[in-house]
Amino acid sequence: MDELLVASTEGAVRTLILNRPERLNALSPELMAALNAAFGEVERDDNIRAVLLSGAGRGFSAGADLGLEVGGEWDLGAMIDALYNPLVRRMRALPKPIVCAVNGVAAGAGMNLALAADIVVAGRDALFTQAFIRIGLSPDAGGTYFLPRLVGDARARALAMLGETITAETAEAYGLIWKAIDPDLLMTEALTIATNLAAKPAQALAGIKAAFNASAGNSFDAQLDLERDIQRRLGQSADFAEGVSAFKEKRPPVFGR
Repeated sequence: MDELLVASTEGAVRTLILNRPERLNALSPELMAALNAAFGEVERDDNIRAVLLSGAGRGFSAGADLGLEVGGEWDLGAMIDALYNPLVRRMRALPKPIVCAVNGVAAGAGMNLALAADIVVAGRDALFTQAFIRIGLSPDAGGTYFLPRLVGDARARALAMLGETITAETAEAYGLIWKAIDPDLLMTEALTIATNLAAKPAQALAGIKAAFNASAGNSFDAQLDLERDIQRRLGQSADFAEGVSAFKEKRPPVFGR
């Protein structure tokens, strides 16, 4: 049986590829568990400094696997508690940057899985849709959190309630993703971004991620205090000392861990 998730490492970048192309990488419980475990390994491996997430075949992910055989009624709340929420929480809390390269369709929970990454790029032929409404559901996997913060309340409500499909270029124009890219160059450019991130000061990246994660729930004063605390810690780091030395010596910095 083929692996549900294909992991590889190039330098300090761990690439994770959803590998159910015959199901448009629909999110089965086994695939979600494999993703959660893979991000746990990234957390523990100090040699990995960035993650690249993408999908095999014609699409990134069609969302939840509706073809699963289940006995009795579906308890979607239990499934979300067991599989979806732990994964998106882990991705957002991971102190290492995650780049997501969306190829083809990203639908429902598949779209929201992509939005849990820090930087999202997509092929120009990619399509995004909050498909939940089509089957009588509301967005999950963080969709109702990510969407209004990325595109504003009006667009978020319309995307969720109408369930319309938008192109990668529209997603870029809305601010939903970082950039739309030629499909033939998608993985090359996404790996370049991840490799670039892996060479940057790891503690600073972790601080940036923590600050943005807290921003949505903080008051202005609380956020200023958090910025102060993070900057105090970073100001005592070897990376800051190296950055200042490199600036003074007019050379590229070489950041450690």
